[in-house]
Amino acid sequence: MPSIGFSELVLILIIALVIFGPKKLPEIGKAIGVSIKEFKKATKELIEDTEKTE
Repeated sequence: MPSIGFSELVLILIIALVIFGPKKLPEIGKAIGVSIKEFKKATKELIEDTEKTE
């Protein structure tokens, strides 16, 4: 699986800045961070529940 390098990350950030504007970008970043945190929490709980039933 190819990884994203620094130049690709900068390009994605510039495109997001153009599309969403500088005021919306922090809100979108926060929403993505919260979503990732909740996903990891749900995944951890699912793994723990699966291990308990075995």
